[in-house]
Amino acid sequence: MNSPQQTDVRTTARKFVAATSREALRLVREALGADAIVLTHRATAEGVEIVAMVEGEVQGVLQGSAAAKPVAAVAPVAAPAVRVAPAPLPVASMPAPLPAPAPVQVHAPAAAPADTVLEELHSMRGMIEEQLASVVWNDRQRRDPVRGRLLRTLLGAGFSARLSKAMLEKLPTGRTYAEGMAYVRSELIRAVPVHEDEDALFAAGGVYALMGPTGVGKTTTTAKLAARCVMRFGADKLALVTTDSYRIGAYEQLRIYGQILNVPVYAVKDAADLHLVLQDLREKHMVLIDTVGMSQRDRAVPEQIAMLGQSPRPVKKLLLLNATSHGDTLNEVVHAYRHGNELAGCIFTKVDEATHPGALIDTVIRHRLPVHYISSGQKVPENLMQADRTQLVDSVFQPRQHSPLFVPAESDLQEDAAAAAGASQQVARAQGETDLLRLKYQNLIRAMAHDAQELATTASALAGAQIGFERARALWRQAGDEEAGQKAVLQDLLVHARGEVAAACETHVLALCGQVGLRSNEGGDAYECHGSLLLSDRTGLPLAAPNQWLSTAATRGMKDAARKPGARQVPWLRQQDFGSRPLVHLLTRLPGIEAMVQWQAAGQRWLARAPGSTAVIDMRSGAPDTLARMDFEFGEARPVRFRGKAALLAESHADVVLRFNAAALAAGIARDEMPALRCVATRVVDARTGNVLAQVHALSNIGSEVSARQLAQWLGWAVDAEPCFRLLRDGVQLVGGIGELGDPDIMKRLLIAGQMSTTVWRLLQAEGEWADRARALLGQLMGRPARNGRAMSGSALYAGVGKLFLLLDALGTESTAPVQAPREPAKPQKLEKQD
Repeated sequence: MNSPQQTDVRTTARKFVAATSREALRLVREALGADAIVLTHRATAEGVEIVAMVEGEVQGVLQGSAAAKPVAAVAPVAAPAVRVAPAPLPVASMPAPLPAPAPVQVHAPAAAPADTVLEELHSMRGMIEEQLASVVWNDRQRRDPVRGRLLRTLLGAGFSARLSKAMLEKLPTGRTYAEGMAYVRSELIRAVPVHEDEDALFAAGGVYALMGPTGVGKTTTTAKLAARCVMRFGADKLALVTTDSYRIGAYEQLRIYGQILNVPVYAVKDAADLHLVLQDLREKHMVLIDTVGMSQRDRAVPEQIAMLGQSPRPVKKLLLLNATSHGDTLNEVVHAYRHGNELAGCIFTKVDEATHPGALIDTVIRHRLPVHYISSGQKVPENLMQADRTQLVDSVFQPRQHSPLFVPAESDLQEDAAAAAGASQQVARAQGETDLLRLKYQNLIRAMAHDAQELATTASALAGAQIGFERARALWRQAGDEEAGQKAVLQDLLVHARGEVAAACETHVLALCGQVGLRSNEGGDAYECHGSLLLSDRTGLPLAAPNQWLSTAATRGMKDAARKPGARQVPWLRQQDFGSRPLVHLLTRLPGIEAMVQWQAAGQRWLARAPGSTAVIDMRSGAPDTLARMDFEFGEARPVRFRGKAALLAESHADVVLRFNAAALAAGIARDEMPALRCVATRVVDARTGNVLAQVHALSNIGSEVSARQLAQWLGWAVDAEPCFRLLRDGVQLVGGIGELGDPDIMKRLLIAGQMSTTVWRLLQAEGEWADRARALLGQLMGRPARNGRAMSGSALYAGVGKLFLLLDALGTESTAPVQAPREPAKPQKLEKQD
């Protein structure tokens, strides 16, 4: 172990060298105390070197330094001080390493804005990934740290590594960061191509086709551009054409815009139609064509381009670029729509939703594609503006609440791979840089929550609370692991589900069938996700979500048998082994009669909520009736609270048969094959007046071995747990979102999000001091502290759990369950949702 080496400089700073960062910091604490200020932290051939000072000496230097010669000129500050004041935290939109805050100790930090702190944490997570991905900066960047910081700023704004690197090639050395940013801004303004003469565009007129992928906003942008044309030269000189005969309502949407603007709208199906229509419109000064949306990978894109090329009038093509798309996606789009086709320019859409607008500017610079307009909302025509170079560039570097998505490759960041040091030196240097960034994380956590120990304590409590926290954290890591495929995740979830069932179910396994609507992040395509939640028969809380299924919008409609209640979940669950406990499928609406007959033959048990209008035959009298009109003999009532009132709750049951109808006949079911079912009625009456406040009905094929009260409780639990499915929307976004059809990891992300939702839901419902403290911390991480005892929403809690995972990984913290883990609280019966 190297002993501490003291270097006497004008600031009386001392240098400490050790084998690791941890050991070097220990030497600092032993020599200078816990309040020492770290000035520099770097990896050297001898190990890790830290330069530090006693706090009082720093204060003296600050007071005695002249304004023209700051402290940084005497002892360069390359790392934040060990004790950090929250006030100097920089804006999080710059994803580069943070400049050192003033080395001033604050014993009781003022409350820093939580959003700003979390933005910094996100930003530095990107830096850690960048360091680990590239291993080491090249020699030139190490000699000029400002250049490296500028590069990371550009990467975090959405620019590609190649363009960012090329832009900084001619940057003179020795510049400050502010001077470097001014240089970058001027270079971008000079380089971005913009069509600035709108008068010339309208004066020339002609035929313009708006092209681009599905969901990019072609129809809305066409209407906005049409409105500008009408305001410029009148409605009688303009016509609208749509080639979109695939998307339901596409023509109708454009026709409505046309009616509002008093502009004719024409629909065409093929090149021949387009030829005839444009011939008829030859007297129009300008024609705008709204084309059908196609993925850049669709083989029909060249056919669409060829159709426009066969027009008797030259068609100028404007490509719409979605500002929310990834840089690589934008690059693919331009290549696909430019292949063998000259583009007149482009229009940026959804700029108001963009997180990394630099990717747009990067794309048009590299492809020399002039920007005509900027679309930033749904309003017609207000949200369409003429492109302005300066505004475009300045918008890129505005503060944003996000972290960089582009992680540069080693080849992009290194000048020459051969010039790098040996492998062992690279690893040591990268480890030193990572330790430095981790130290920055810890300092920010101290500024926000006084100490990172609070995070570790919370993680330990969650790990021991029997809510699946550690499983959820492991799945969150697998979301970004390319080697973890869908099959491996599915098998992992099955193993976890069996363990949860064995520990939390007593006599039955409850399987709640549900669904939730989803949309893809890029094209906005609609999907429906079907899944099952395994619930505890002791508490009704979700234990596991072992599988998910996805349907596209094209399969919507109850005529599709695969979309009926339980159609996918029940057969799959029947093939799984969850031990000796019988499985009961809980449905929020009645299954089809054909499914009832099939499930009865296969021995599948089910319980479904039924509307009062359900037509049945009362087996007590043999008379036809509806559930709402049947006479029930309710048992002993017990006191409950219902919508804030004192009420009495009671249950009853009766045997019924569904009335034979056309659906049964169409399914080939004979009248005598109609299954006998058990109806359970739950009634709530006002304790004072005796008036009926609510009555709920359920049908089941479960026999008398399960009491009516138990069945009613299961149904109540199903209603309570159903919102858990909606949390899957938040979970999918947390682990990467819904991609387009063909995305190889879309199902893996759904599986992970489904299981994580059960953990979030159980935490949302948990009771006890540990749960309150955990939710409070997660609220702080999201910048949403608890107010007036208001409960935290499931969406906010889900996002907070994601932040917690990120911080724990960044700090290298592993949660450890306590010996006496908190038990899962019993879930009280909720009646508010039964009516």
